[in-house]
Amino acid sequence: MIEKFPVKSIRTTKSPSTEGVTTYTMLVDFNDLPNDISLEVNPRKPKMNTAVAKKLIHAVTGTEEDFDIKNRGIVIIANNLIFNNGQVTLDLGDDRTRFGILDGGHTYTAITQNRGDMPEDMHKYVKLEILVGENLDATGLADARNTSVQVSDIALFELDDKFNDVKDVLKKESYADDVAYKDNDNKSIPVADLLRLMYAMNIEKFASETTAPVSAYSSKAAVFRDYKKEIDKGDDNVYAKLIPLLPELVRIFEFIQRDMKKYYAEFKKANGQSSSAFGKVRGVEGAGNYHTAFSKMDIEYQISNGFIFPIFGAFRALLKENNDGTIEFEFSPEKVWNKVGVNLVQNTFETDTNPQMAGKNKTLWQGNYRIVEGAKKDLLIEKLMNQNGL
Repeated sequence: MIEKFPVKSIRTTKSPSTEGVTTYTMLVDFNDLPNDISLEVNPRKPKMNTAVAKKLIHAVTGTEEDFDIKNRGIVIIANNLIFNNGQVTLDLGDDRTRFGILDGGHTYTAITQNRGDMPEDMHKYVKLEILVGENLDATGLADARNTSVQVSDIALFELDDKFNDVKDVLKKESYADDVAYKDNDNKSIPVADLLRLMYAMNIEKFASETTAPVSAYSSKAAVFRDYKKEIDKGDDNVYAKLIPLLPELVRIFEFIQRDMKKYYAEFKKANGQSSSAFGKVRGVEGAGNYHTAFSKMDIEYQISNGFIFPIFGAFRALLKENNDGTIEFEFSPEKVWNKVGVNLVQNTFETDTNPQMAGKNKTLWQGNYRIVEGAKKDLLIEKLMNQNGL
């Protein structure tokens, strides 16, 4: 989608930390702001009936003209931007989940829905901050820009003791004291990271290869909302059944972190390619002194979650629900990893070498699931043959 509109002023800043990323800061007249910029990048949809939203609407329709000074403005991720003769041509691409309004959705909605009620002949301006660059991580930016709201939600949830079961099951783990359950906890593991692991294993919501828990990677806010909705149902919910598995889920996540380089080298070697370039892959840092996400085990490479989660989520194919309602792994996840780890890593890196795209690629998640499901079927056949003495 292409949007063209005039701007009052514009400033360009190239990022010194991320090559190829440029930030364009500009002031735009309310009446020139386009109507159809996507809000799907933002993990929170605007709720315009709150007290804060009503104040925003009043600021839009009122007589004060200093909106651009008092309001933080709107942050947008775009595919490209061209400025010429006082007019911006904004390329928002075709992917509404990647390009659009990252932050400031309430401001945008308040302006576009209520600017017609401004006093006649009055001009008000809003600040736009538009980020352009192929190395932008929309998911990471969305979480970072919306952290205050998200963490406060989790902290309020903690007041209701809704994380007590999580605390109990982790109390003997080495990282138990490193989990932050409140927004003022200065600890290294946000509880949201544990919720993401369970979301990726939600066999009720994602029962087969036809669906994929992509939000485990792409939206912490969506994960938290789903967890809260289920926990509020009482004891009979899928997360109550998955919480006892959390230590095992952590181990799965970390053996993927630990072994990915080894399996990357194996598949490259099998294809007659160099196996020594893992550290040069986009989204991989190393070789160096790094640690796994939870237990802080020493590892040689730091690997983007965009590569890890599509592999991690595939192991839900091994889960089964028993007659008593408990959930367990039918076969050892590590045994399956040792069996098909090369296939999973190869499928992941041959599908996409951009970790942000890989993490959100439903086809990749589905392909990895099928690989684990195939290994499960082989183990079931082997088990039946052993039982029958064959």
